[in-house]
Amino acid sequence: MKIDFSQYLSHKFNLDYYYLSELFLAVQGIKIEQYISSNKIERIKEMIIYDELNIIEIAQKLNYCNVSQLNLHFKKTTGFSPYNFKQLKTKRRKIIEGQTI
Repeated sequence: MKIDFSQYLSHKFNLDYYYLSELFLAVQGIKIEQYISSNKIERIKEMIIYDELNIIEIAQKLNYCNVSQLNLHFKKTTGFSPYNFKQLKTKRRKIIEGQTI
């Protein structure tokens, strides 16, 4: 299910979305959309690090249209594909454990 956060927030707080977004920006220094996007990326990172779900399941759980959309969003934000991010985790783990890469 795709969530329209502007409608959801307007309904939840019974306020105009434009007013809410301006208020959020003034208080947090970031747009609501950027905040939501940033939190989604952090959640994806957690799921990758803890191997909770595979990438297809992550895309579905976080309401991406498809895996490609998740990959593009993740790479644009982090500079890594989800696959490369997972490889970094594996390399770091091996270094911590004193194994050779």
